[in-house]
Amino acid sequence: MLVGRSAADNDHLTFRVAKGRDLWLHVAGGMPGSHVVIRNPDNADVPREVLEGAAQLAAWYSKARNARRVEVHWCRAADVSKQRGMPAGKVTIKQFKKIKVSPSKLEGE
Repeated sequence: MLVGRSAADNDHLTFRVAKGRDLWLHVAGGMPGSHVVIRNPDNADVPREVLEGAAQLAAWYSKARNARRVEVHWCRAADVSKQRGMPAGKVTIKQFKKIKVSPSKLEGE
């Protein structure tokens, strides 16, 4: 899992590092926060616990950190785009799924 820490990092991670089959996550509702990418070079099914862990990170590294439960959107990185002129860190998602988690850092981070 990779986590962007600033708007510029988020853009770099999403559009330069992530490949189309990787999973991309961000806290829902247009709230500021980190983009999280789960590398998936083999285009395999990502285990639920990995998806939940990445969603917890996306929630933790957002303005929703103090909420009890946070909705996080996730999709393939190929479904994330940026329109010309959008500020750093802002994106458009073609299609996504939702997961609700409690914000948390992963052990050892």
